[in-house]
Amino acid sequence: MANPNQDARSGNGQYVRTPETAARDAQAAELRAQGRTLQQIADELGYGDKSNALQAVRRALREIVQGPAEKLLAIHMERLETLYEAATEVLEADHVVVSHGQIVRDDNGQPLKDHGPTLAAIREARQTLDSFWTLTGMKKPAKVEHSGGVKYEIVGVSPDDLT
Repeated sequence: MANPNQDARSGNGQYVRTPETAARDAQAAELRAQGRTLQQIADELGYGDKSNALQAVRRALREIVQGPAEKLLAIHMERLETLYEAATEVLEADHVVVSHGQIVRDDNGQPLKDHGPTLAAIREARQTLDSFWTLTGMKKPAKVEHSGGVKYEIVGVSPDDLT
């Protein structure tokens, strides 16, 4: 059987995803869910061999998961943006020290500034950004450096025999 996707190529000769190939992959996944073997799927849908049928099933599964995963990612990104905005509002606000329900004032009668809420807002903003970097994959793994020597021990050989 001729390759039904022969015309689905880009200018550089690579296959491109078309609605027809997506539907065919979805059909392969449906047949697999019905208990068909990969070889049966390949024969029925015209894939060259069972490995191509397996690739089609995997593409279909990836697309099934990708749509909801992208929606979930967008929801979490929006939540993080909301948290960051709230932390920024606290950061930009003026805070005064209050004790026993009264504003504490300095010797000149000016309210004492309370830096606690500002520092807490900075921590929250930083944590929100860290969560954003982790969620989007922008966070790079920490590099670990090791210095020191390595000692080799040969079991069953006397050091005197090596000289």
